Amino acid sequence: MDLTSKQRAQLRGLANGIDTILIVGKDGIGGNLVKQADSALEARELIKGKVLENALMSAREAAEELAPLTRSEVVQVIGTKFVLYRPSHKKDKKDKIVLVTERKNK
Repeated sequence: MDLTSKQRAQLRGLANGIDTILIVGKDGIGGNLVKQADSALEARELIKGKVLENALMSAREAAEELAPLTRSEVVQVIGTKFVLYRPSHKKDKKDKIVLVTERKNK
């Protein structure tokens, strides 16, 4: 699933209002962190993470390493924060994020 620029912009706007729930520390990305990110993505679809100053990787590196492990997309990386998105597989979820679709001009 590749996000279009309009979909990324929509998700960036939605990410402004959410709290950081994922913290990458000096231990980097381990199994526990991947499990936490995976369950958070299933519940929320859009999560914000932060890389602490004492971590041995940048926010970009952390996001790009975590995305394939959680089958998610990197939406944005700014400073020490990053945003990941993955559509939820729960069919009964009421607050699903509906992404904009590109309209083709005729």
